[in-house]
Amino acid sequence: MAAMVTESPDVRVVRAACPHDCPDTCALQVTVQQGRAVRIQGDPDHPTTHGALCTKVSRYAERSYHPERVLTPLKRSGPKGGGRFEPVGWDEALDAIAARLRAIAARGPDAAQAILPYSYAGTMGLVQGDGMAARFFHKLGASLLDRTICSSAGGEALAATYGGKVGMHLEFFAESRLVLIWGSNPITSSVHFWTFAQQAKRAGARLICIDPRRTDTADKCHQHIALLPGTDGALALGVMHELIEHDWLDHDYIERHVDGWPALRERALQWPPERAAVVCGITAEEVRGLARDYGNTGPAAIRLNYGMQRVHGGGNAVRLVAMLPCLVGAWRHRAGGLLLSSSGWFRGARRDAWLQRPDLLAGRTPRTINMVTIGDDLNRESSPVFGPRIEAVVVYNSNPVAVAPESAKVARGFAREDLFTVVLEHFLTDTADHADYVLPATTQLEHWDAHTAYGHTYALLNQPAIPPLGQARSNAAIFRALAARLGFTEECFADSDEAMARGAFEADRVDPAALREQGWAKLKVADAPFAGGGFPTASGKAVADAPGLGVPDHVPNHESVLSAPELAARFPLAMISPPARHFLNSSFVNVASLRAAEREPLLEIHPLDAAARGIANGAVVRVFNDRGDYLCKAELSERARPGVVNGLGVWWRKFGLAGTNVNQLTHQRLTDMGRAPTFYDCLVEVEPGGVPA
Repeated sequence: MAAMVTESPDVRVVRAACPHDCPDTCALQVTVQQGRAVRIQGDPDHPTTHGALCTKVSRYAERSYHPERVLTPLKRSGPKGGGRFEPVGWDEALDAIAARLRAIAARGPDAAQAILPYSYAGTMGLVQGDGMAARFFHKLGASLLDRTICSSAGGEALAATYGGKVGMHLEFFAESRLVLIWGSNPITSSVHFWTFAQQAKRAGARLICIDPRRTDTADKCHQHIALLPGTDGALALGVMHELIEHDWLDHDYIERHVDGWPALRERALQWPPERAAVVCGITAEEVRGLARDYGNTGPAAIRLNYGMQRVHGGGNAVRLVAMLPCLVGAWRHRAGGLLLSSSGWFRGARRDAWLQRPDLLAGRTPRTINMVTIGDDLNRESSPVFGPRIEAVVVYNSNPVAVAPESAKVARGFAREDLFTVVLEHFLTDTADHADYVLPATTQLEHWDAHTAYGHTYALLNQPAIPPLGQARSNAAIFRALAARLGFTEECFADSDEAMARGAFEADRVDPAALREQGWAKLKVADAPFAGGGFPTASGKAVADAPGLGVPDHVPNHESVLSAPELAARFPLAMISPPARHFLNSSFVNVASLRAAEREPLLEIHPLDAAARGIANGAVVRVFNDRGDYLCKAELSERARPGVVNGLGVWWRKFGLAGTNVNQLTHQRLTDMGRAPTFYDCLVEVEPGGVPA
């Protein structure tokens, strides 16, 4: 099967890959007719995509051909944040940007640290993500960015427990007899996992959803356990208590393949179901029932997702849940175990050092800025501790004004007249509105890239289906051009996008012929990777009592009734901000058909909480705390449990009722490990009223 199949002189099908921040990383087939992409569909031969796509990506052509797409370089012609620009030529834009960066870097040996790259997963590609961009900023000596905004708490926790971000194969969930869907709404965020879960359900498996919100997924499971946000670790400890008390343990597996069990056992015995139930806001029988199901049904599989680690104790919670399959020996079976991320299986298969060239730092050790705290960091002055004031930001593959926490501070920082901001984008996002220059970037249909995945074990190659629209250039091409203007002469800055995409993997780990012929290639990972232990830890065992971390425990939220009772007296409602079904973070918000499906910014609130506040369904409400307020429409719904409201996101601020979004209310405090954000660790109050802008 060729990577590109010509069906007629005017019609061809190109093999591609979905670029978005989703565990499914779908293999795509793009139909091109007379030079225009007319259809995007899932590759029916790819084992995890199996021909199906989510609603968002099936409309990807609508995004590429969007009438509001930026297709020429733009220069600011009004105040920061006003979104007023005039078109300029590429040479003028690149010359001006290079001159400004050169002037900053020329002030001294560490002066380039006043320049900050800011990017995340607008594309997950190894080339258009942090390939040529990393080479450029390493050579420049700019500040490094700690890319923690999504998954680093869970990732570090998994690495502390299993030795890496590794887990079971997606396909084998179809053979499980019990599936715990923990902190995940796969109908929205991982539709291909959901198809395998549905196969298991049809074969008689029991599905249990553990989530504060009654999601679409929870509706279709046999049971929904609606625990309070940030209490997942307490629930895991309560389950462990019952496994121990009833001896629902695989003693042989624990003896052979678990380090630190005695200390964890002692910790778990302090958490009888009654204690766990009080903390979690559920019944003791729900804790007992979950333990009974998990301890007596095999093979049992857990699909853990990153929502549950976006709280103060997120890392500890992931460590605790990750120990559960070890205690019952679920790893013995290919349909047992846990999947949070599979990205660690690609370690050693990606040519990271070649792609990113950290050697170009040449011994320099620039400071590292955490992307979560960008609101504070943009508003800091120079200091001996912080270093130089940030003078220039280059944003690509991200929209921090919308997605970063405590967004009033973020917007204020980007509004600084003395901050030079360059944004590589497809559209005039909230962040692009604050730019001095906006550079038109290609979409996935227009460039080369290579992809790994964090929900399966297939590497993928993306080739361009159509030429770049307008004057758009790939991210890599833009950084290549800036490197030339700054006089960077290393040969790596001449590497083409295609050469980087084709060279992104080690040939002995990822079959280049398979990538070339079918667009994807499977890693060689055992069906039941830890049936006999062999975890990628120093001991080869799963680790319960980790060096420097000790035994995991429930860590309360920064903001909760138990940890901050005075704050909770003023702001008694816990708020989580899960993604709206038709958006992916802030991507697709401007696609008219998808925005119409979401209707408007909503806050789900339980009817009892609404009644106590005189709030009617559909009314405009003011959601507020000490960090700010946010106007949206109230939706009275039992998808919200009492005491918890769900602020569905992430809407662009400019589409909000008053020019803000839910991140006006979130804070910049970090998780217990992984330096990650605590978006779902947030207390608010809600009142009727407020006048939309």
